[in-house]
Formats: sequence, C-alpha cells, structure tokens
Amino acid sequence: MASTSQEQSWLQICRMTDLPALIDADTGFGEPMNLARTVQTLEDAGVAGLHIEDQINPKRCGHLDGKGIVDEETAVKRIKAAADARRDNNLLIMARTDIRANDGLQAAIDRAKKLVDAGADAIFPEAMKDLSEFEAMRKAIDVPLLANMTEFGQSELFTKQQLADVGMNIVIYPVSLLRLAMGSAMRGLDSLTETGSFLAQTGNMQTRAELYELLDYEAYGHFDSNIFTFDLDTHVKH
Repeated sequence: MASTSQEQSWLQICRMTDLPALIDADTGFGEPMNLARTVQTLEDAGVAGLHIEDQINPKRCGHLDGKGIVDEETAVKRIKAAADARRDNNLLIMARTDIRANDGLQAAIDRAKKLVDAGADAIFPEAMKDLSEFEAMRKAIDVPLLANMTEFGQSELFTKQQLADVGMNIVIYPVSLLRLAMGSAMRGLDSLTETGSFLAQTGNMQTRAELYELLDYEAYGHFDSNIFTFDLDTHVKH
C-alpha cells in the first residue's frame, strides 16, 4: 500500500493548487483491498483522479523493455476494485495499459476495451509508437484518452495540437520539469568546477524577486502586520 510519505505528498499537492490533480497510483500498491484503500486515501487528499496500470507489481518504468504484464483477469479486478471503492462518483478512475510494448497495438486495444467495461472512466495507453497508434486507440475506445509525452522514451514527442488532431483528450509531461531542473543543476555545477563561482550562471537562475512574487511573500507580512511588516521594494535586490 502507499506509504505515509506518499500520502503526505498527495495532500500537499492538492492543498497548493486549485487545478484538478491526477495522481499516478502505480499498480494500486498491492492486492484489490490495498488498492481500495489507496483510492479512498486519494479521495481524502482531494485528488480529482488517478491512474492504475496493468504491470506486475513491483512495476518498471513504462518505457523500459522487459516489463511484466498481468493477465486480463487481474487487470480487470484492479479497475473493478478501484471503481467499487470510490465514494465520490466524480473521482476519475483511469486505467493504464502497458501491454502494447509486449504484445502489440491490437492487444492494447483489446485490453483497453476490457478495462472500460470494468469501470474505467478513461484510458492511458502507454508507449504508443506514433500518431497512427494513438489514432487507432481513439477509433476503438469511447472514453477519454491520455497521451504520455515523456522524453527519451519509446514514443515520439508530439505537440499538443498533433495529439488533439488524432483525438487525444489529455497530455502529461511527467518528468519534464525534473529533467530541466537537473540538467540546469548539472551544468551549473560544471561551471562552478571550471570557474570557481556561480557568477556565469546567474542569468539562468530564478531571481529573488521572482521567487518572492511566486510565493506571494509580501502577503505573509500583511497577514498580521502587528507582528511583521514586509516591504518588497526595500528588501529585494534584482
């Protein structure tokens, strides 16, 4: 089942945004009863939806070779357990299938249909090879479909318009911001090693003013002006 730290992360994400939060629930973190608990924990955290996959637990990255896929009965039981466990009918239950990489596109279409019949509100077909495969999924499946645009994987990186044109409804970029951040950090550390300071990298950094604006830092001062008063103009060097 999900760890306490995962539960806290879900809660923190939902507290910090008014946008709908779609959570990766992996394989449900165990058997159907564990999956039911995961669904209700996510509901309590305030998520708008979750996706559950048909890999063998413990799972692997969806764009790696050698993934193990559960049989149809097990995959269907997972989605049924999730649908039965939810208390809020507005919670989106999305079924992810990784079977394309192992058994081909038609197997993915057939599996997706079974998962919809089991109660999935939407389908996440992982590791599609090209736009024609996304389009084939769209023609075969009636519920909303998600496209995973993860870099350095098995799928090409299409624009949101290209995906919309073949009928995809949702696009995710699951690791993009982390890769951007870590790439910048690596280049910054290389610069520090070469020059002895970060001076050459300051143009790539978020400024203090930008950080305070993002956090709405001045609002903390107004929260209780009897305790603290903060004036952004006199405290920030751009």
